[in-house]
Amino acid sequence: MEPLQPGMPSPTMLPRDWQLAVLDIKDCFFQIPLHPEDAPRFAFSVPTINREAPMKRYHWKVLPQGLKSSPFICQQYVASLLSSVRAKRKDAIILHYMDDLLVCAANDSILQHTLDLVVKVLTSAGFQLQEDKVQRMPPWKYLGLQIAARTIVLQKLEIECNPKTLADLHSLCGSLNWVRPWLGLTNEDLDPLFNLLKGERELASPRELTPEAKTAIEKVQKALSERQAHRCEPNIPFQFIVLGKLPHLHGLIFQWIEGQRDSLLIIERVFLSHQRSKTITEPQELIAQLIQKARVRLCELAGCDFTCIHLPVKLSKEGRNPPKRLTKEMFEHLLQSNASLQLSLDSYRGQISVHALSHKLLNEEFHLIPREKRSRRPLKALTVFTDASGASHKLVMTWRNPQTRHWEADTEFVEGSPQVAELAAVVRAFEKFSEPINLVTDSAYVAGVVSRAEQAVLKEIDNEHLFRLLSKLIYLISHREHLFYVMHVRSHTDLPGEIAEGNCQADSLAAPIEKARLPDIFQQAKLSHQQYHQNVPGLIHQFQLTRSQA
Repeated sequence: MEPLQPGMPSPTMLPRDWQLAVLDIKDCFFQIPLHPEDAPRFAFSVPTINREAPMKRYHWKVLPQGLKSSPFICQQYVASLLSSVRAKRKDAIILHYMDDLLVCAANDSILQHTLDLVVKVLTSAGFQLQEDKVQRMPPWKYLGLQIAARTIVLQKLEIECNPKTLADLHSLCGSLNWVRPWLGLTNEDLDPLFNLLKGERELASPRELTPEAKTAIEKVQKALSERQAHRCEPNIPFQFIVLGKLPHLHGLIFQWIEGQRDSLLIIERVFLSHQRSKTITEPQELIAQLIQKARVRLCELAGCDFTCIHLPVKLSKEGRNPPKRLTKEMFEHLLQSNASLQLSLDSYRGQISVHALSHKLLNEEFHLIPREKRSRRPLKALTVFTDASGASHKLVMTWRNPQTRHWEADTEFVEGSPQVAELAAVVRAFEKFSEPINLVTDSAYVAGVVSRAEQAVLKEIDNEHLFRLLSKLIYLISHREHLFYVMHVRSHTDLPGEIAEGNCQADSLAAPIEKARLPDIFQQAKLSHQQYHQNVPGLIHQFQLTRSQA
């Protein structure tokens, strides 16, 4: 059985200025009795010295600590005892995690009465409390945190400043990952340390800190001494804001109290995973992931949703006279065109603000492009067909010259898988054509990548050639001045019309010579006439056409 509490309770949900008391149950596991009928089933044997006698057989009378289900049973047993106290004192808060208890109440009288009930119900069940560890005065120490009347900081944390092996470094990164919500350590801050985890897999393999990693540890030590979170104000709603710069966005769950010297109450910071699940992630998807993660977290903390979500987006300076900030209308368009944002805001009834509140910690702005370069509809522009072949190692792009109406092509040899070759063909097309274009490809993979590439965040991958191509594609699309339209078509459809003809042209040019598909007789005649300009009798003689067909 898994533990009933998948995580620790957060002291930020304790109302500020309420009184606290912290208790510790002594040897909690060993004070939970087993039922007399079940006790013999928890048996074990102890061998004698030199086997001079048979092994002595014993069985547990209390809950054994090494049993896999012991944490579950311990939590369930103590929670069942505290349930009666919670029912009697609904005006008090009791935090219970394993053998650590915290009692919180609005005043001393309620706190004392609740504390007496807790002590009575536990001692009557046979538990012993460590009197020397009962904390009644601030600062209270609980679950590695130090709680004051209004603020919360980490207890003194020893940082390994010079890890020598992979095991040392992994232990350091694990500790930092746990304290991130309290210290506000972003992925950008910790990237130099996380990147050192790559490489040799042996636990004893050596690791040496880079200058960037040493700077990251200095930031951690500074944050340990300066940053703090706050206890909440029960009557103030919760808000969320997206902060940081792409690709290292993060968020902040907070409360805002108007009219105070420092109106900001920091509840918890929210971060995205260091390892992204997708190779290419759009900025809108990062925003959606943060919003979704923050809403789930607040539901866990307080059982409610945000009253306001702030997206202080500053727009990149592209195009002529671009707006400096995201407007409400622009956000509505962004929301309508992005499924990830729609899902992250599903059933949300609060406000969406495109402005940040006036505070030094909330003045970070992330940039988005003022308008997409990818058109959702075909353009009145040149249409370029791309294709590639893993067998011939050729990438091809072909287009019909608007002046001559003849097909032109650009071919190059490339190494790699068919997908890499298809991607290289598209990259070459964006390099060659800076004007508006319609891009047609028979690769669904490439069409999907191109449609998501603008301003996207790229995950590191092992294939260096593919990584370079994706990086180049993202750069070319993100820095285009003109629109483009991308379309996926099925190959070898034999349908009439310009699209099928262009795709057939690209496919024939990319295929190996021995496998190249010949067009039908009419298409052959058409291509021959474009190249050699035969007259009607010549076409009739060469391709056995009727005069009307020629």
